[in-house]
Amino acid sequence: MAAGAPRVFVSHLSGVPVFDPNGDQVGRVRDLVAMLRVGGRPPRILGLVVEVVSRRRIFLPMTRVTGVESGQVITTGVVNMRRFEQRPTERLVLGEFLDRRVRLVESDEEVTVLDVAIQQLPARRDWEIDKYFVRKGRGGALRRKGETLTVEWSAVSGFSLEEHGQGAENLVATFERLRPADVANALHHLSPKRRVEVAAALDDDRLADVLEELPEDDQVEILGKLKEERAADVLEAMDPDDAADLLSELPEEDKERLLTLMRPDDAADVRRLMAYEERTAGGLMTTEPIVLRPDATVADALARVRQSDLSPALAAQVYVCRSPDETPTGKYLGTVHFQRLLRDPPFTLVSSIVDSDLVPLPPDTPLPTVTSYLAAYNLVSAPVVDESGSLLGAVTVDDVLDHLLPDDWRETDFHGEGGIRHGRT
Repeated sequence: MAAGAPRVFVSHLSGVPVFDPNGDQVGRVRDLVAMLRVGGRPPRILGLVVEVVSRRRIFLPMTRVTGVESGQVITTGVVNMRRFEQRPTERLVLGEFLDRRVRLVESDEEVTVLDVAIQQLPARRDWEIDKYFVRKGRGGALRRKGETLTVEWSAVSGFSLEEHGQGAENLVATFERLRPADVANALHHLSPKRRVEVAAALDDDRLADVLEELPEDDQVEILGKLKEERAADVLEAMDPDDAADLLSELPEEDKERLLTLMRPDDAADVRRLMAYEERTAGGLMTTEPIVLRPDATVADALARVRQSDLSPALAAQVYVCRSPDETPTGKYLGTVHFQRLLRDPPFTLVSSIVDSDLVPLPPDTPLPTVTSYLAAYNLVSAPVVDESGSLLGAVTVDDVLDHLLPDDWRETDFHGEGGIRHGRT
């Protein structure tokens, strides 16, 4: 762990207020959600259980936490208000770890966990359990007489998964290091019952990534086995174009019910995409490219490009538009490619280096024309602009490939002899 990375003892988080970026209180921390892992790695912190004003307890992913300091938690401001439900692979740190009897690895001595320290991984929003504060001796009347000490997570046994067994918990932990496409490939070859069990145990963001890589039949099967509110959460976490493709495979009644359960902004993006023919620029595009106003600087653009949740294709360029800067935007002015951003000083305005030579794609552009456009100009992404000049979204090369490859290409065994071998992330 890098020196200086934030470390917090969880007892200090209990009851602390949670604020959005505007300083408005969202609620208070009531617990932390962890996932045990195989391979001798420390448990990962998935998020916080936050009690909001209505006394409802909701789940706040750590990816939405921007600060844990000075007796408060700061979020990105995007909070899902659905009630928290603990899943089989999850452990509550305050509720299940504290006061637990475990053993020191070196001496096999039994100790009681009094507190747990979590630490943020360098340059990321991921958090892991770092240390345990324990007391030697037995509980009850002798508890206060025992020696207390702080030990590394690896010095304690009792908080890790066994390498054997078939519980979904173990399989999900094993999948954690795999790329979504590799997890999807593994899921596809499980029995239908097992596939649904393991999919249900994945967290929303991970399941969304995996669903995007599965054949349509598997997507529909898994989504149909989830509770409707959970299914809506997963659809919100998917890229809008992939969510639109999946919903288009459902009966009209089911489609409308899930769209109603989704957040209005997410549902609006999906509905907009579903209005276009599937094999057109409008049907292929994502509504979430990087959009900047003309007065943004190269430094602003590079900060947006560095976001870890962006695909390489979307991070390859930014689109400069007049306000509003969410799709559909104000007037589209042009594109600035990543290489150009690297060549100019940080204070340079993006409007001064914009590339406006290429004519953007209308939303009704057919797939063969989109393919030729990307190939002719050596692009990995292209803007989609309507008749009024507003940017509607961007078509990326990965979405084009999805529609050019055979329908059963996702069912290929990538790990077969002579095939492609994927490394772990």
